[in-house]
Amino acid sequence: MISHRTGRRDLVIYSKDDPDRACEVVKLNDEEADALVELLGAPRIVARLNQAHQEVEGLVSLQLPLPAGSPYVNRPMGDARVRTRTNASIVAIVRSGQVYASPGPDFVLAAGDIVVVVGSADSTSEVGDLLAEG
Repeated sequence: MISHRTGRRDLVIYSKDDPDRACEVVKLNDEEADALVELLGAPRIVARLNQAHQEVEGLVSLQLPLPAGSPYVNRPMGDARVRTRTNASIVAIVRSGQVYASPGPDFVLAAGDIVVVVGSADSTSEVGDLLAEG
């Protein structure tokens, strides 16, 4: 599942024969996305962040996929200096259905990781750009 900066959520289905080719993209509403997250065993932390987002004005939480072409793939998370450069915080990494809450700067990022970020709308958007482009 991919969460976009606009708030839209998509389920992307890839080809077994060509894992780089998306066969289908299903747009999900909030209830459908939450149900899928529960079914796949993703953490309650994401639900809590979404609730906090509704309760605290100006707080945004995003789930950002780490693209294979990111300069931070196979590097410690601290190399990106996300907090220093954007004022947003990485609060969790989701990898293959396993959650790594509050990862430290030595946590090595991998292509396809879902990076859970909290901050303002602008700062979380900056994190997406930073992770994609450096």
